Amino acid sequence: MMKSFKRYNEETVDAVCEECDIYADLVLEESEYQGRKVTLNDPFRLPSGSKRKFGVYAKNEKGNVVKVQFGDPNMEIKRDDPARRKSFRARHGCDNPGPKWKAKYWSCYQWRASSKVDN
Repeated sequence: MMKSFKRYNEETVDAVCEECDIYADLVLEESEYQGRKVTLNDPFRLPSGSKRKFGVYAKNEKGNVVKVQFGDPNMEIKRDDPARRKSFRARHGCDNPGPKWKAKYWSCYQWRASSKVDN
């Protein structure tokens, strides 16, 4: 028997709320990286042929803007399956993802329940 979308959402609300606390401090802001304007903390897809699947601009501990690349371009993200999402997050230690300028943080961020990449 298939679950309705509403019922599926009600069952996953608790898991989503646990993940929300870690990423609550993300604020989109404009900055400059190598002479051009970029948006910080906004993941985007990299072009095909890149070594990584996603990229994001973030500030490191010194306050410099860095480009963080993460994700395997040859693998599909199946974060909509609660069992797979739970397994990935446990395997990668997403309870404590580390600083924003590391790939682990953004990989865990992409594997939260409500994650979407617009572009």
